[in-house]
Amino acid sequence: MALDQSFVGRSYPPTEPYEVGREKIREFADAIGDDSPAYRDPEVARALGYPDVIAPPTFVFSITYRAAGAVIGDPALGLDYTRVVHGDQRFAYRRPVRAGDRLTVSSTIESIKSLAGNDVLDIRGEVLDAAGEHVVTAWTKLVARAAEPPAARDGNAEDARGRAATVGAGERV
Repeated sequence: MALDQSFVGRSYPPTEPYEVGREKIREFADAIGDDSPAYRDPEVARALGYPDVIAPPTFVFSITYRAAGAVIGDPALGLDYTRVVHGDQRFAYRRPVRAGDRLTVSSTIESIKSLAGNDVLDIRGEVLDAAGEHVVTAWTKLVARAAEPPAARDGNAEDARGRAATVGAGERV
């Protein structure tokens, strides 16, 4: 069933503040294999003009995706999260995320499309610091794959060659 188009433009309340720590930045940089000293050494970051270490550009995904949970979990939207895959991610920065930032995220449904039976949901997350200043905008694209055809669920499916398919211990699908 297609998602309700009336949800386009709906915004969700800001998240509780997330305090960005040096250790979280270092752990994230390690996880993505980026050894930039700006992500680890406060002196290097200060020499670059920042008050503390900065985070890799994709670091903010961890908090914007968590904020998108308000959209994903909205029962009125009717999104079946068991069928969702991550389709795309992009960011537009005003400034880098830094250690010590206290960030909130407000999520808005930007678009809902139906393509080949799949629902494509675009969520925009506006990230603000404790002073209410814009830090970054993140866009997340989620794809809710189409449900299986009834024949596949009822055990009457055929494989690509037109023969009955079997799974497991003789179970017909």
